[in-house]
Amino acid sequence: MDIVFHPIGLVRNSHPQGQKPPTWRGVRSRIELDPRWTPALNGLDDFSHLVVLCYLHLAPPDAPPTLIHPQRNAALPLLGFWSTRTPHRPNPIALTVVRLSKIENNILSVQDLDMFDGTPVLDIKPYLPPPDGTDQITLPQWVFDLRRG
Repeated sequence: MDIVFHPIGLVRNSHPQGQKPPTWRGVRSRIELDPRWTPALNGLDDFSHLVVLCYLHLAPPDAPPTLIHPQRNAALPLLGFWSTRTPHRPNPIALTVVRLSKIENNILSVQDLDMFDGTPVLDIKPYLPPPDGTDQITLPQWVFDLRRG
């Protein structure tokens, strides 16, 4: 079975490949959509947050290692890649919740999009809690260790 996706637009920001910021929190980006999708944005500006799906075009095409240290930090546990947010996966698709700042024509201004400049966008959906969010979550200790730095 072949599955084919076509990007609907591109991420634009000041972070090209290799220039990852210390944190993506607060990073401002634009999602530049193909102009033919502009009418599909009608009503989206009523939402404060969006779910953005991207294709991680910079991920290596070879099969990922099944066990990794989160963010290549050997002080963190060795885990299966499904337990991490690594871009090295069989289908390098990313999902991120972002804050929508404004929409002008085919350009969405957003915050907190953890993608490099030029990343292809596959889809955009409104964030709807629940089911998109829940307060009944459990996280492993290594996530808190990583966030403390």
